[in-house]
Amino acid sequence: MQIIPAKTPDFVKTWFPNFIWNINTKKKELYLTFDDGPTPEITDWVLKTLKTYNAKATFFCIGNNIEKHPDIFNRILNGGHSVGNHTFNHLKGWRCNTDEYVEDIKKTQALIRAATSADYASHLKLFRPPYGKFKAKQSKQIQSLGYTIILWDVLSYDWDVTVSKASCLKNVITTAKEGSIVVFHDSVKAFPNLKYALPKVLDNYSKKGFSFKGLQQNRDLLIQIPELSQ
Repeated sequence: MQIIPAKTPDFVKTWFPNFIWNINTKKKELYLTFDDGPTPEITDWVLKTLKTYNAKATFFCIGNNIEKHPDIFNRILNGGHSVGNHTFNHLKGWRCNTDEYVEDIKKTQALIRAATSADYASHLKLFRPPYGKFKAKQSKQIQSLGYTIILWDVLSYDWDVTVSKASCLKNVITTAKEGSIVVFHDSVKAFPNLKYALPKVLDNYSKKGFSFKGLQQNRDLLIQIPELSQ
């Protein structure tokens, strides 16, 4: 059931200006993101589908899944995609103390750094909180450690079993525009909706002249965050 709107309202973005909700651009670019992987078979299907459209994306990975499936994580990297931190245990920040939450993030970042080249690891450190929920103190500490916090402009609702495949697709193609950051999930629960919607999203926007990019090397992110641009 969609309680939160698929399209993030502008007034919500103004309440939290230090988070990245979308990329400020007039170029025909979309930023597809995939949370919760790497997942056997599903992540590989996503990678194959993206390659068909010469599309790059950003994968916000759970550390525990990186540890269990390092080969899949390496295929994400070898495909030229961006990667971000989604905690080690998919923690809900509201239910954790700050030290526990930050240590969980650090544990995942160590895995990311170990799997990437020194040059790649020096690029932007991206973080997305599971469920989009964390405490103000947690977000401040995360940013103080050099992470760029990525939220979203558009939710596909692919993970919600009460949302139909057609509605999942509609959530994206009726709302995503230039610079939108779109959330999908490369997870077992989301796969039925994802398998239906993703190829159609890629096809729809490709025909409109859009390209699909990852976030990792987008230096424009820096100038969108006041304290990082000074």
